[in-house]
Amino acid sequence: MARLTIDDLQVKGKKVLVRVDFNVPLDENQQITSDFRIKAALPTIQKLLDDGAKVILMSHLGRPKGQRNPLFSLHPVAKRLSELIDNTVIFAPDCIGDEVKEMVANLSEGSVLLLENLRFYTGETSNDPEFSAKLAELADIYVNDAFGTSHRSHASMAGVAKHFKIRAAGYLLEKELHYLQDSLNNPKKPYTAILGGAKVTGKIEIIERMFGKVDNILIGGGMAYTFLKAQGFEIGKSLLEADKIDLARQTLEKAREFGCKIYLPADVVVVSELVEGAEMAVTSAEEIPADKMGVDIGPETTMIFSEILDKSNTVLWNGPLGVFEIPQFAIGTESIAHKLADITRNGAVTVIGGGDSASAIKKFKLSDQVTHVSTGGGASLELLSGLDLEPINLISKK
Repeated sequence: MARLTIDDLQVKGKKVLVRVDFNVPLDENQQITSDFRIKAALPTIQKLLDDGAKVILMSHLGRPKGQRNPLFSLHPVAKRLSELIDNTVIFAPDCIGDEVKEMVANLSEGSVLLLENLRFYTGETSNDPEFSAKLAELADIYVNDAFGTSHRSHASMAGVAKHFKIRAAGYLLEKELHYLQDSLNNPKKPYTAILGGAKVTGKIEIIERMFGKVDNILIGGGMAYTFLKAQGFEIGKSLLEADKIDLARQTLEKAREFGCKIYLPADVVVVSELVEGAEMAVTSAEEIPADKMGVDIGPETTMIFSEILDKSNTVLWNGPLGVFEIPQFAIGTESIAHKLADITRNGAVTVIGGGDSASAIKKFKLSDQVTHVSTGGGASLELLSGLDLEPINLISKK
């Protein structure tokens, strides 16, 4: 059954409690260094305001560990949000209590109140029933638009939702679920997954979930060396999860049973030590020198991967293909990012699965040239792995 979204709601004059993800980075002067997450929530906020709702926003910021700490105040977010929506955002000095209830009671239609950091209370992360009930007292309708924390059964994500009859998805959450769940469960073929990052751990579940749906899996990054080792190749000093070698071998065998083609690097960029300015060389992925470590996919691998992507109509990318944080080891990851932008222009659906992949695509200034960049690292990983996410399951069905 379809999920209830804010388009299905009658909100005029109603108090709507919206869980957003305003966990933005701040510098030492409490200045926001990236407002990406605030901007991601704007369509939902603006829709509710335009429809005459009394909007109450709640979020966490950082890890204050249940202590009131001005360094983790959401006050800078209220100021930035006011600028973005060209409307005064009222800031509450707390997230529960009599003063907050009074501020909510005084809200007019089309106005917005931002609550102080939820994590100033330990009850948020422990999903305390009493804390959840106090949050629920503030509103008539609950909206979840915080995909980035939807893998956490915290009070504001799960506990509070159970107090409402009407629980809807905001635009951001609905978009995330559309691309990461709906589209990838019924992809336009051929469907290719690019999986990278440092470790096999967490990615094996994604791979197994994809069998029967995906046609090709391109593996790079640190996790590739465990797969190469599982095939008996020499990987030198490259990253290795020794306890996952057998699992990697079994995964390769299972892929053949499903007719899924897994492509490992044919060549890699190697260095003697992982430092900027290190002398680089390209070597066969089957024979990495004993004193070298792989830090990026090589040019032949980039070409092979690109040719497969050119023939793909749906692509999921989760995890960089090299140590992209160091520019000289980012060439493979950047080349594939540009290829994704190319095939998107030609009509392919390209989904970036959050975390380091999202950081990479942003670094290369290509975020707006792919179909969707997920705002959730851990949440996207768990959703793609097939795990049930309680906050999402609690959204009302139409």
